[in-house]
Amino acid sequence: MSGTLGGHHALVTGAGSGIGAAIARALVGAGVRVTLAGRRREPLDALARDLPGESAFVADGFDVTDASAIAAGLEKAKAAFGPVTILVNNAGEAPSAPFEKTSLDMWSHVLSVDLTGVFNVTQAVLPDLKAHGAGARIINIASTAGLTGYAYVAAYCAAKHGVIGLTRALALELAKKGVTVNAVCPGFTDTPIIARSIAEIVAKTGRSEEQALAEFTKTNPQGRLIRPEEVANTVLWLASPDAGSINGQAIAIAGGEVMAG
Repeated sequence: MSGTLGGHHALVTGAGSGIGAAIARALVGAGVRVTLAGRRREPLDALARDLPGESAFVADGFDVTDASAIAAGLEKAKAAFGPVTILVNNAGEAPSAPFEKTSLDMWSHVLSVDLTGVFNVTQAVLPDLKAHGAGARIINIASTAGLTGYAYVAAYCAAKHGVIGLTRALALELAKKGVTVNAVCPGFTDTPIIARSIAEIVAKTGRSEEQALAEFTKTNPQGRLIRPEEVANTVLWLASPDAGSINGQAIAIAGGEVMAG
């Protein structure tokens, strides 16, 4: 799909590593100018250096829970590349705890980042998307946790279910504007978050890395982690003109773990 999306400006939140970085690379490869948004500058700069030419703008300090930080980052991004025509809401956190040990602070923080953050950034970018009309895209990175349940991540499951509900409602509101809204729902993916989780399991239980990894791969019928590039390629397809009639969908990328009825 090289060059098929030339002229677009994409804002990718949580772009510093993992799925966000893979999405940024895929979009740049298709000719998109990408704003790399995140709270920490170092990983964003490192990614930008690996991308060709003047294809990326770094918007650090981009806290999706802070309306003023979003506004400031968006203003700078638009000064660099013009109005945003593709929004990828990828920023998120997934702390783990039994429900009875989930504090209100943890619950509130996860929903603030993973759900309200999508609301905040989408509201800020929406005028650009509506002005662009047909071909504009909102792509929310949800999770299979938004389609089913997992133990010990109640706040994360609740937030991702909310993201899918928001996706469906907004898809209907914007359909006649030509703006599509979809969610991508990866299963357990080979990212730094999973690497940290495996390390925690090893430290707390004494299991080997292979045994800890098996906890994440056992739910995937293919017996493996999802690659970030597989998620990125789905995002790239949803951003393309060929996906113009795909709207309000929650697409699972999980090897058959979750199947839509």
